[in-house]
Amino acid sequence: MPELSRWQFMSLSARMGRQPPKSAASCGASTAIDSANAGDVPAEQEQIMAERFERHRQPWTQEELQKLKLLAGKGMALKAISKAMTRSEESIKDRAKLDGIGIAKLR
Repeated sequence: MPELSRWQFMSLSARMGRQPPKSAASCGASTAIDSANAGDVPAEQEQIMAERFERHRQPWTQEELQKLKLLAGKGMALKAISKAMTRSEESIKDRAKLDGIGIAKLR
């Protein structure tokens, strides 16, 4: 069975209606590392999730279409184009197919 992180175990225990076993940290004898990192994990996860979906399903602008045509015309790979345009590879592939733009394939 894989090792569960502290947050995964607590979440799983809560869903099952059980209380997690008491550890030294939960009894009040916390270490400096536990107290320093106690509030950081959820905030970091929220920030990562916010960054990931900030451009979700945004419409294509004329400038982006021109840039896509320019980069594809130069022979750039799909991955490089997606990084340059900050859009997903699948989004770029779908739009290029819709507009009849050929994307170079790495061999």
